[in-house]
Amino acid sequence: MNYKEIVELLKLIENSNLSEFKVKDGEFELSIRTDKYNDQKAPKIVHSNGNSPMSAPVYQNPTAPADAPRPAEAANSPSAPAKDDQSKYLQVKSPMVGTFYRSPSPDKPVFLNIGDRVEVGSVVCIVEAMKLFNEIESEVKGTIVKIMVDDASPVEYDQVLFLVDPN
Repeated sequence: MNYKEIVELLKLIENSNLSEFKVKDGEFELSIRTDKYNDQKAPKIVHSNGNSPMSAPVYQNPTAPADAPRPAEAANSPSAPAKDDQSKYLQVKSPMVGTFYRSPSPDKPVFLNIGDRVEVGSVVCIVEAMKLFNEIESEVKGTIVKIMVDDASPVEYDQVLFLVDPN
């Protein structure tokens, strides 16, 4: 399956009544569970804005303590810039679903730190998808002001990875 087929499949599953979907083609395997799936051990994925199947999810762990901060709450912490402050920044987004890595390998330095200049076409991170490591290039020019994703974290299609000050 190619990337476009997977995205289309995700859209179809999102609009269906399926609770779980699995497909295997040779070495390629894909397993999807929707919010209709009922497993108390598995984290539940809830779309943050609900209007797009590709919107960034919020992972809820049913075994976490009730007072534990959720990722959505962490984004609204005092240390995070306010939503209005972020509107003046350009965004570097993930072009695919996968796992975000800040460096090419664990023993190598990170591609970017806060305060570093980024140019159009420069590699900013790696997103691993189906055991393929994809170098993600910046489509914007400026200074990195915030890294929005933790290293080795899952990312969704079109999820913001970096905020860049164009000035």
